[in-house]
Amino acid sequence: MERFGVECEPSGRKRLAVPFRGVRLLRNPMYTKGTAFSQEERMALGLEGLLPHSVTSMEQQARRVYASIQRKQDPLEKYIGLAALQDRNEHLFYRVLIDHIEEYLPIVYTPTVGRACQEFSHIFRRARGIWITPEHRGHIAQVLRNAAFDDIRLIVVTDNERILGLGDQGVGGMGIPIGKLALYTAAAGIPPWQTLPVSLDVGTDNLDLLDDEFYLGWRSRRLRGPEYDSLVDEFVHAVRQVFPKALLQWEDFKKFNAFHLLDRYRKVLTSFNDDIQGTAAVGVAALIAGARATGTPLRRQRILFLGSGAAGIGISRLVRSTLRREGLEGEDLVLAMANLDVQGLLVEDDPSLDPLQRDFAWPVLLAERMGLGRGQKRDLLSVVKVFKPTMLIGTSGTAGAFTEEAIREMAAQVERPVVLAMSNPTSKAEAKPRDVLAWTEGRALVATGSPFDPVAYEGREYRIGQSNNVFIFPGVGLGVLVAEACEVTDGMFAAAARQLAEEVRPKDLSVGSLFPSASRIREVTAHVAAAVVREAREMGVAVRPLADEDIPGAIAAAMWNPCYLPADPAPEPAHERHQEATLA
Repeated sequence: MERFGVECEPSGRKRLAVPFRGVRLLRNPMYTKGTAFSQEERMALGLEGLLPHSVTSMEQQARRVYASIQRKQDPLEKYIGLAALQDRNEHLFYRVLIDHIEEYLPIVYTPTVGRACQEFSHIFRRARGIWITPEHRGHIAQVLRNAAFDDIRLIVVTDNERILGLGDQGVGGMGIPIGKLALYTAAAGIPPWQTLPVSLDVGTDNLDLLDDEFYLGWRSRRLRGPEYDSLVDEFVHAVRQVFPKALLQWEDFKKFNAFHLLDRYRKVLTSFNDDIQGTAAVGVAALIAGARATGTPLRRQRILFLGSGAAGIGISRLVRSTLRREGLEGEDLVLAMANLDVQGLLVEDDPSLDPLQRDFAWPVLLAERMGLGRGQKRDLLSVVKVFKPTMLIGTSGTAGAFTEEAIREMAAQVERPVVLAMSNPTSKAEAKPRDVLAWTEGRALVATGSPFDPVAYEGREYRIGQSNNVFIFPGVGLGVLVAEACEVTDGMFAAAARQLAEEVRPKDLSVGSLFPSASRIREVTAHVAAAVVREAREMGVAVRPLADEDIPGAIAAAMWNPCYLPADPAPEPAHERHQEATLA
């Protein structure tokens, strides 16, 4: 593994010790500066004659690269262009991404990343991260030691089975950990050499992939049962052994595995599941902001959930604990929430409910009292008519699940309905914002999981807030690392949700948005991280319990910012893992 470090002169000016020379240096994405190497650095580092004569600044390089990417019309081609830049020059990639985060967020993540996952084996250029297959059983720790860097602090791992709303994408699911870690660096300033994307490539049940001659993954049906569990268990303990300071994020696992792994390992390894806990926090933040906008406290809202997968159950859990925090208990708490899946309202008399769903099922007597007893319709429209929700949250993964009739019925019962169509990617959204606004005469507060353009209605422009987990997981990760927390608690996500809601300014609400602008992502992330650090201290899980006045400085010091440092020669390593570009 390679170490990437910064040395400081006595004056405090940072300098970079560079262990490579010549072409090896130019081809190393973490150390190269390309045409920004000064003439003196070119002489010292064996670069004379290997670059055009002129020395350019990072700002000039960034403008040139941005102009090149803007010439591409297809979002997937922009994704490929940005990925190629990351492979060539990590510092420049993050400079461009941070400077244009609002524009490129939909490119490096949803919705474009979904298409990139689907096309992964066809657009593959260069490997990034670690792939673990069943063939690595018994020596997974050794495989992890092949990672490019050894001071790994943040790992995002997926088994590729539930990629966004697209399902099993096999090896292509690696696009999600790569994208999430790029956002960790852009939003939270986690140094890229401290991050590691991991794919547990345990096969795929996607027959189209298995039949594709270009498919790059482990060509087998998906591993399940005890063999799957033992492989994951070996992986977890290998992470503890090889990267003992790392925070691990579980990503895009199927619902049962997602909850099982979270509950099994959250006290074994500092870890969390973004689909369950991150989505819950961003959803609760939207509800808190919506309550503020409507002038009705959250405890007096009636919240209807459509979708009882990992995301839906995760949000329901955090909403329920939030309502309890606000004083609701007993039947009042039950009557504040209703959950539907594809079969309709969750009621205790349904034998097909799984244990996670049953926890949110209505009692039979309550359903009967509301006119939703056995044999009666329990679909979305029927529930809206009798439950009279003030807030509607969709995590169903079903495009158009919020029908015009249901939304109009909801709007007839409440002055300012809050409608969150949270499913990703864009093609899976429960409703289009322009339709929701038209069906509610412009009264609805609308947010979506994927980005949508502003909507013009009746002479007014509405900005559609994106209920994107990027407002939560980078801040949680940064806060956990700064506090050196030994556990990621649900209270941290509740604190993150409350802080995110505070970041929604009156001017955001005035244009109909329940979220801050993505252009403020680093500022918002720093504030969310501070809330997480405070919560970690109060819960007694912070190895580094910071006083309130010390938290902002500690967070600022932890946030890396891409820039080129003056370079000094250092002894070359005997073995260098990146001396040649990987060929496709």
